Amino acid sequence: MTDLEGRLAALEERLRLLEDEREITRLILSYGPLVDSGCAGDVAALWDEDGVYDVDEILMTGRDEIDAMVRSAGHQGWIGGGCAHVAGPPHVTVSASGDEATAIGYTLMIVNRADGFVLRRATANRWRLRRTPSGWRVTDRTSRVLDGRDESPGLLAAHFPGAVRHRPPPAES
Repeated sequence: MTDLEGRLAALEERLRLLEDEREITRLILSYGPLVDSGCAGDVAALWDEDGVYDVDEILMTGRDEIDAMVRSAGHQGWIGGGCAHVAGPPHVTVSASGDEATAIGYTLMIVNRADGFVLRRATANRWRLRRTPSGWRVTDRTSRVLDGRDESPGLLAAHFPGAVRHRPPPAES
C-alpha cells in the first residue's frame, strides 16, 4: 500500500466513524419529536425487532410493546395535555468493530399544567445500538430518573472506561 492509499484508507475510516456518530445522534434526537407527536410506528422502528426499552415506570421488549406505549391512554394523555421530551446531545462511542455503539445523555420531560409548563422528570439515558441492513437501531435503552439514587449517575459514569466517581460518605444514623 502506498502512502497515498494509506492516507485515503485512514480518511475513509474517519469519515465512516463521523457518519455513524451523526446517524446515531439523529436517531436518538428523533425520539422526542416522534414520541411527542404520537408517531407510534416510527418510534418503535428506532428499535431492533427485539429491542428493549427499560424506563423506571415500564419495561418494554420488542417493537410491539414500544408501539403500544405510544398509543396507550397514558401517553396520549401527556400528548393531549402538552408535553415535550427534550434530549441533550448524546455522547456516542462506536465500537472498534464499527457495528455496535453506546451513547449516554439526558432527557427532560416537560409537561403543560394549568399554571404553565413544569419539569416532570430529568433522566439519565444509556443507549445500546447495532448496525443493521436498515441502518443503526436501538438494541437497549435504559432510562433512570436523576432523583438522587446511585443507579442514575452510575449509568452515566459506566460509559466512560476508567472514570472514577467521587461520592459523599454515607450519612450517619
